[in-house]
Amino acid sequence: MATAGIGTSRPLTLLLFLIINLLSNTITGGGRVYADNGVFSVKYKYAGRERSLSTLKAHDISRQLRFLAGVDIPLGGSGRPDAVGLYYAKIGIGTPSKDYYVQVDTGSDIVWVNCIQCRECPRTSSLGMELTPYDLEESTTGKLVSCDEQFCLEVNGGPLSGCTTNMSCPYLQIYGDGSSTAGYFVKDYVQYNRVSGDLETTAANGSIKFGCGARQSGDLGSSGEEALDGILGFGKSNSSIISQLASSRKVKKMFAHCLDGTNGGGIFAMGHVVQPKVNMTPLVPNQPHYNVNMTGVQVGHVMLNISADVFEAGDRKGTIIDSGTTLAYLPELIYEPLVAKILSQQHNLEVQTIHGEYKCFQYSERVDDGFPPVIFHFENSLLLKVYPHEYLFQYENLWCIGWQNSGMQSRDRKNVTLFGDLVLSNKLVLYDLENQTIGWTEYNCSSSIKVQDEQTGTVHLVGSHYLSSAKRLNTKWGVIFLFLILLMHWSAHSRCFS
Repeated sequence: MATAGIGTSRPLTLLLFLIINLLSNTITGGGRVYADNGVFSVKYKYAGRERSLSTLKAHDISRQLRFLAGVDIPLGGSGRPDAVGLYYAKIGIGTPSKDYYVQVDTGSDIVWVNCIQCRECPRTSSLGMELTPYDLEESTTGKLVSCDEQFCLEVNGGPLSGCTTNMSCPYLQIYGDGSSTAGYFVKDYVQYNRVSGDLETTAANGSIKFGCGARQSGDLGSSGEEALDGILGFGKSNSSIISQLASSRKVKKMFAHCLDGTNGGGIFAMGHVVQPKVNMTPLVPNQPHYNVNMTGVQVGHVMLNISADVFEAGDRKGTIIDSGTTLAYLPELIYEPLVAKILSQQHNLEVQTIHGEYKCFQYSERVDDGFPPVIFHFENSLLLKVYPHEYLFQYENLWCIGWQNSGMQSRDRKNVTLFGDLVLSNKLVLYDLENQTIGWTEYNCSSSIKVQDEQTGTVHLVGSHYLSSAKRLNTKWGVIFLFLILLMHWSAHSRCFS
């Protein structure tokens, strides 16, 4: 099972088992729900604000500390174990439905929100929304997940000692710096907007199992700029929202995102995208996250002379694709020749190092005219082209290179290749978990895509700007990022999810 944090030991899980049940064993509920095609809205955290170099790096360090810790590649530097990332969604949970603001995370699996029993959980956020703890007793459709259910056995790696009927299923997530979230699983309605036609939606709901966070430690329990209600995990394991909806035969196990690097908007869709067409490459087997095999690096018209084993070095195989990371991280044996080749295009540059790691310089002309694009090659002849205006960004009166040396971040010096927003923006990225492939294509993310309803065969137009509900997220930060999730039927006879 993929996890965002360090693998939790069974003794710790068992120790928390009785503690969590003391909080939850008197709470009961139940209900039947119906799922349908739907959308969520997401806001871009940094919209309308200038992002400093320290802000970008702090975000990535804290995210990678959490994201990579579970695979034994801890990253150095100061940072929080669970930054909210760049994108957060508003969803409804329970009956009557209440609003919750959760991080959209392709790098983790469990869906969880802060629980009413949690004394350390944040109640305020400077992002401009009111945080709401989940109260199972106030939802007529909420129900505890028992410790003997199959879902609980999978999440905890087997049967729990002392489990009896009607005892709740605990969860424990420990992050890279020792901070943690712990609680118990519940099942309840998740509210969203159903896509009913071209740029049209109606209200709908579905049912999933998610964590009710009863204990938080470290920065997960603090209020402030990055405080949210929880996390919406889009990882590969059975506990993620995409896997749960797919296992109930409600959706295709596919999703896509298109991040607008120019206007700060974009699309995040679940379902069968039929346009634009996307060339795909296999996911690396037996990896907890979305990894693909890189085969070469090209700068302009020149292929870099890089040994094939560099792409497979360390315990981690392949390149990690993660929309929640800001920059792009390359092993030193790729980073050094890549940056050298880029800088060699202009012989009179005076390169200086900012904050100890950003290579920056003055340049007054158009960067796309003076520097080469970088093209990454993957299996199945899939290419990922990054233009100079995408990998170079302005800092005060300088241009700085967004590529980062992952060897400088890792205490054990292992090679890590991780592509974030710097590489993925202005591209539609499609995840096909049914066929274990991933792909992308250059695209105007401020336009629209076409998705197919698997029940009727109807193709609907989905745009990046039409959700009126997203306007309610427009706080002092400015521009709205719209997050669209299309939940497609592929079984006309499976509408109930209990």
